[in-house]
Amino acid sequence: MIATDLNAVWNGLPFPALVLDRKRHVIEANSAAEQFLSASEKQIMKRGLTHFFGRNSIIMGTVAQAVADTSSVSQYGVDVSTGGQAAVSCNIYVNFLSPEDGTILLIVQPAGVALKMSQSLTHLAAARSVTAMAGMLAHEIRNPLAGITGAAQLLAMNASDADKELAEMIGMEAKRIGNLVDRVEHFGDQRPVERQPVNIHDVLDRASRSAKAGFASHVTFSLEYDPSLPEVAGDPDQLLQVFQNLIKNSSEAIADSRGQIRIRTSYNSGMKFAATGHRIENLPIQVEVIDNGKGIPESLIADVFDPFVSSKSNGTGLGLSLVSKIVASHGGLIECSSGEGKTRFCVRLPIWRNKKDTV
Repeated sequence: MIATDLNAVWNGLPFPALVLDRKRHVIEANSAAEQFLSASEKQIMKRGLTHFFGRNSIIMGTVAQAVADTSSVSQYGVDVSTGGQAAVSCNIYVNFLSPEDGTILLIVQPAGVALKMSQSLTHLAAARSVTAMAGMLAHEIRNPLAGITGAAQLLAMNASDADKELAEMIGMEAKRIGNLVDRVEHFGDQRPVERQPVNIHDVLDRASRSAKAGFASHVTFSLEYDPSLPEVAGDPDQLLQVFQNLIKNSSEAIADSRGQIRIRTSYNSGMKFAATGHRIENLPIQVEVIDNGKGIPESLIADVFDPFVSSKSNGTGLGLSLVSKIVASHGGLIECSSGEGKTRFCVRLPIWRNKKDTV
């Protein structure tokens, strides 16, 4: 049995963990296991492992191998299914807690969660690389750009109609480059996020209202809010920028008036990961932005948050990279899945806790 003083550590583990007796019955289950198995601790306890994973599952085979060899066994990237749910790619770790009484520790690590955490850190690192470039761009490009713009204006004043058109084109292209530099400069702000309690529904309402009045006027919005959500810990203006960018990205993928964007919020207590400083970061607030547009090409989906990656012919590939940077700076995670007729962005964020609540 898990010692009382270790309960916080046990339930703080970010991945499902079970302790089994000699008969492969569950005698301990942590909070992540309850979430993974969609069952309460009371429903899990004393049940055989086959009840959850089936007699012929890779889980049972791995446990049997560990028992036969009296050693630790690990499996990587195997498909695990529970209760008729779709299979999830997981890493499995089996170890003996006590060879004398046959108790076994089983840890199931959904590989997708680990990948999302890794990708989030990768996106943040990539955004920081752009940060280092932003200062150079601002200094080295803005000065000559101002000279080009001024020269084009002077040429246009005394030019023929044909030459005036060319001068105006130079001015327009110079302005477009200036706007691109402006967008890159957003990465240059490396100040830590000043967190405060934020009603995420207020942020989403502001984002959707401004979108409906402008670039997303051709889209039908569906807002599905969980009214019981606690406040999010974050910067309201930065979070507004995140969801405005996601909604804009979705609206641009929708070509006709039958387009729809769904914004859905929910509470998922099982989403935890190990953060820096030996902390367990809990990300229970889940916000989904779902559209029925043309989708993102499969070849780009893994890199969609990287700088300068875009599926649009005139896209800069900076919008989603900035979104990823802001979400990561809030201690959150963002993921994307896409297919023909459906693209889903899911943002996971921490809840607000007063300092006195964490002492």
